[in-house]
Amino acid sequence: MPSSIPTDSSSPAEPFATRHVSQVLSVPPQNRWLIEPLWFKAGVGILGGHAKVCKTHLAAELALAVASGHPALGRLQVSSKGPVLFYGAEDALPMLRGRFEDLAKARGLFLDDIPLFLLDVPLLRLDQTVHLDRLRAAVKHLQPRLLVLDPLVRIARLDENSAADVSQLLGSLRAMQRDFDLALLLVHHARKSRAQNPGQALRGSSDISAWSDTNLYLSRKNQHLTLQVEHRFAAPPPPLQLQLSTDPAVHLSILNFHSPIVSETNDPNQNLDPLQQQLLQLLSQHRPLTTVALRSLLHRRKQLVVAALNRLQELNLALRTPDGWRLPA
Repeated sequence: MPSSIPTDSSSPAEPFATRHVSQVLSVPPQNRWLIEPLWFKAGVGILGGHAKVCKTHLAAELALAVASGHPALGRLQVSSKGPVLFYGAEDALPMLRGRFEDLAKARGLFLDDIPLFLLDVPLLRLDQTVHLDRLRAAVKHLQPRLLVLDPLVRIARLDENSAADVSQLLGSLRAMQRDFDLALLLVHHARKSRAQNPGQALRGSSDISAWSDTNLYLSRKNQHLTLQVEHRFAAPPPPLQLQLSTDPAVHLSILNFHSPIVSETNDPNQNLDPLQQQLLQLLSQHRPLTTVALRSLLHRRKQLVVAALNRLQELNLALRTPDGWRLPA
């Protein structure tokens, strides 16, 4: 059978370049992570889940963390901060601003000081060359550390069950990630039917989960959220239990993760400022206490109290619960 690839014996093809494996620069473990242990510094992946399980909220939490350098979800170390470009197809720009304002308020941050940018287009269709080229141009101009696209179904007209359609789009996104050395998070919906493992729960072709360096899966049971993690190149952490809190503003927090952030001394209390020490003293005498109650007892500004509580939570010295703040058990 004749070959389908044309050849020209009169002009031998130039061989592809090769490199001995020992000449390839390795990545030190400390430089692998964007957010440890959730996302790689230059990785692509999916944040998946059913409708109304806070997928966009979690994507916004991660975006704000990378842009600000503040621990993600108040607990997870950001190892490589930088600008973030966020496209939320299902929220108008004022709604997205409101989400980020709430998150910044909860973390004691100011949005004006954070390099967080929204893609200001009414429609994004990455199956169209002109849209893909304009997105690449925006990425080249901004040089983001993280690009968030939310959700897959709104950024391209394709048959999600077609491996050919899906692989073409995801191949373009992988090329963008490599060309600009960024991390890329794609939000996607889960099937309505249950699956044996989270990867099979994603809607559409299996190429979607196979494409990823990392897959995050959010699920809800009653009022409890669970975040499961899959990595291509690292062992996943245990499932994280999350809760949606409204004090002092709407945000997600982790209930069961022991933060790797530790004090430089054996006694973390030695590094606390006076406000943090006062908060610990109050929590040791009365628990749980809401942020409002703590502010009233201390007569301090809300922003200062929130920032101090978040720092105590990073050090595993205080824990936010649905009833208020308390000391860890």
